[in-house]
Amino acid sequence: MAEQQAISSSTHPSHSVHNPLQRFLSATEIDTRLLGMIGALAVIWIGFNIFSGGLFLTPRNLWNLSVQTASVAVMVTGMVLVIVTRNIDLSVGSILGVVGMVMGVMQTQILPVQLGLGLGHPLIWVLSLASGLVVGVGIGAIQGSIIAYLRVPAFIVTLGGYLVWRGSAWWVTAGRTVAPMDSTFQLMGGGPSGAIGAFWSWVVAIVACAAIVLAIYFGRRQRRRFHFPQRPIWAEVALAAIGCGATIGAVWVANAYPWPVRIAENFARANDIAIPEQGLFIAHGIAIPVLIALGIGVAMTFLTTRTRFGRYVYAMGGNPEAAELAGINTRWVTVKIFMLMGALCAVAAAIATARLNAATNALGTLDELYVIAAAVIGGTSLAGGVGTVAGALLGALVMQSLQSGMVLMGLDSPLQSIVVGIVLVFAVWLDTLYRQNKQ
Repeated sequence: MAEQQAISSSTHPSHSVHNPLQRFLSATEIDTRLLGMIGALAVIWIGFNIFSGGLFLTPRNLWNLSVQTASVAVMVTGMVLVIVTRNIDLSVGSILGVVGMVMGVMQTQILPVQLGLGLGHPLIWVLSLASGLVVGVGIGAIQGSIIAYLRVPAFIVTLGGYLVWRGSAWWVTAGRTVAPMDSTFQLMGGGPSGAIGAFWSWVVAIVACAAIVLAIYFGRRQRRRFHFPQRPIWAEVALAAIGCGATIGAVWVANAYPWPVRIAENFARANDIAIPEQGLFIAHGIAIPVLIALGIGVAMTFLTTRTRFGRYVYAMGGNPEAAELAGINTRWVTVKIFMLMGALCAVAAAIATARLNAATNALGTLDELYVIAAAVIGGTSLAGGVGTVAGALLGALVMQSLQSGMVLMGLDSPLQSIVVGIVLVFAVWLDTLYRQNKQ
């Protein structure tokens, strides 16, 4: 009798579903909300491609879209944790601005001039990035401590931070734009030099596909070890095929976008490379900021799903009182969340500053809107306790796709803001309906 119960408990629920589509979704355990976002993204891409005369779905635009998404994608991985714990951070754009200005001043004035390292010194970009991380973590620690220990609502604290840090960004240089950035630092912003090329892009694709297959394999072993229901073999193969196919497709698009003709010719002359009659084709490959965003996304996914800290975060969001009674130091966890948010803002500031090759006072303006909207669109519930890093990254891509598509169509900036605001309200409304149906 015990053996029969064990066998029946290990049977996957998909075996009792007869509808083919429902059985596929049940067997693969694909999140329907994530699938819905992918469908919405496909509709957005196809729609903008039609209305832009075929300009949207080109390797050039998709490559630029990935680079433009990187800074928001980095920050949204931290915003998931903030919103999951029923808080909010309205200051991320201002933190990005002030940290970017600090890193710019470090590269152009303090390190090469006042400390005598000289322009082009190999330590300049390292020390600049380190200083930005220290400032970002420090700002997050200040705001998190006020929220956790002084019990001031996060909305008020970060709204004050929105004003304070935006003013501080202006105060650092009295409103002046700081440029240019260190040549090595600029690689974090993308461009022909800020990409890894075709060969290494395919290497990344192979490693990513191997990681997907291994993750599915070890996940199956864990399920067997703890006597959890096993997904059918065909579902595991389908997941591996979908993941590897998406990876290979993305790398193919990145490698289909060549360097500009002039830059490729100058590179060929500098390296004594013969230029063919049909022209020299040098692929960009995956941009470095995209690799940074994907790496942080993987690390944050591991942090939220495989560590004690991640479990504490979701426990606090689900029921703060129960989490505190269970012995979780909720105040210190809150401080750490905002410190992590500050560090991610610093990384995003490095990407944005490097891409512009300048630190400006407008850097990060309205980014808090896009980050919060991306998290909510990606399935993070404002009621707390629910949210995934993968969904938030997809939400960031949706938001940037909307903005990029509207720019291609020539829509004015005020109209773009109207569209973003409507999308945000619509996403929150859908989240409300989803939670009501789940109850």
